[in-house]
Amino acid sequence: MAETLLIPDTATKAEKYEALLPQIEALISEEPDLYANLANIAAALKEAFGFFWVGFYLVKNEQLVLGPFQGPIACTRINFGKGVCGTAWKESKTQLVPDVDAFPGHIACSSASKSEIVVPVFRGNEVAMVLDVDSDLLADFDETDQKYLEELMGILGSMLD
Repeated sequence: MAETLLIPDTATKAEKYEALLPQIEALISEEPDLYANLANIAAALKEAFGFFWVGFYLVKNEQLVLGPFQGPIACTRINFGKGVCGTAWKESKTQLVPDVDAFPGHIACSSASKSEIVVPVFRGNEVAMVLDVDSDLLADFDETDQKYLEELMGILGSMLD
């Protein structure tokens, strides 16, 4: 796979995801190293959409531990059930948060973050990690993001088995 993503400039959000997902799948399908794949996924999402922060937190010793990401420095560890990431882990479901200041117990790694989506990645029936995407705009994520990010994390999860 080339190091250049092919994303149409004038595409809708859905069209961008539809163009991006097969490219990411091709990029990670031949690479066995998890961290290399997580780094490329984070970079591809940031490049395609210009998100404020994109990264992964991996379940390690009963905490979420910061993994590969793109953006400003971030919280290193998050406890089970805490913040948006810990809630996604606890509930085993995507958290779509239009205003992080209205989310009970939100962990402010950056005051510039205004909205967030966190998608769990499963190994079997257990959450192995979460994808965390932040925006510096309110209500920047919607059902389109949720649909395609869940699809992408399903692809990633299938590679973990």
